[in-house]
Amino acid sequence: MSETTGASYAAAGVDIEAGDHAVELMKEWVKKASRPEVVGGLGGFAGLFDASALARYRRPLLASATDGVGTKVDIARRMGVYDTVGHDLVGMVVDDLVVCGAEPLFMTDYICVGKVHPERVAALVKGIAEGCALAGCALVGGETAEHPGLLGADDFDVAGAGTGVVEADAVLGADRIRTGDAVIAMASSGLHSNGYSLVRHVLFDRAGWALDREVPELGRALGEELLEPTRIYSLDCLALTRTTEVHAFSHITGGGLANNLARVIPEGLRAEVDRSTWTPGAIFDLVGRLGSVERLELEKTLNMGVGMMAVVPGESVDAALTTLADRGVDAWVSGEITDRTAGDTEAVTLTGDYAS
Repeated sequence: MSETTGASYAAAGVDIEAGDHAVELMKEWVKKASRPEVVGGLGGFAGLFDASALARYRRPLLASATDGVGTKVDIARRMGVYDTVGHDLVGMVVDDLVVCGAEPLFMTDYICVGKVHPERVAALVKGIAEGCALAGCALVGGETAEHPGLLGADDFDVAGAGTGVVEADAVLGADRIRTGDAVIAMASSGLHSNGYSLVRHVLFDRAGWALDREVPELGRALGEELLEPTRIYSLDCLALTRTTEVHAFSHITGGGLANNLARVIPEGLRAEVDRSTWTPGAIFDLVGRLGSVERLELEKTLNMGVGMMAVVPGESVDAALTTLADRGVDAWVSGEITDRTAGDTEAVTLTGDYAS
């Protein structure tokens, strides 16, 4: 008569030892994403941040944001490159925080995998930690969850949440915007982390291209272009608020330029943005041509070469552009704020054609 082996967590697909090994591998990277206010280290049930640092504020408001990187994780999985999407994750979160003028303080992450491969998990955290360092915020903790049976052995997803702080009377937004303000565009590093369901459908399903395909228009392999990390603007935006007057920011993510900029345009005003002031990167034209995607569809899905926008008074334009240039950010005046005419329901109007 054969013996029956009892059930176990490992037999169900969860490897606790692999998870512990992943934590050990990631510790060195988490240490590099810290701030003086962080109390304790990795391994506790909660991350600790010394809130007494907020005593210097007259009326501190905490800002919170959470996000993921969408189906860009599929490109990372297929490429076997895991650190860049961690960088993307930070950009998606901290640049939402800075839109209201908040300084990002700390982040936590959530990594869900079908099977824990310690080196892969550590690479994901490495990217997150490096992104936090670029954003000036701390990575105070996170969670790695193993979901066998729900995800394949190589499948994963990432999400993160961040907290920032802003002085109550310094909150940026629609109530500050005035007629005659200038709209400054800041160049994206590429697709960033939005619209990948459309991009994957066009490039893989319709065009049948492979990730290792060398694309002359891109100057590199397709997969390298698709994994280009999201630009992190938080410190650049904060520098702008210190050097000149800023009325609002808009993070250009899902929904495209017009829809995101419209979120900070007040009733009665509109932003007129001139497409001819910039040339979108080659990847945007490539997706449009290969998929026969109409321009309107592209513009409401992809960032079209603009990752962040600032609305500033006309007299602040020169100082703003100088600050961004000094920080290595390609930026330009892309439009202006005007009065909305009777019957005009559009908060943002895109005019002209993209420069060739």
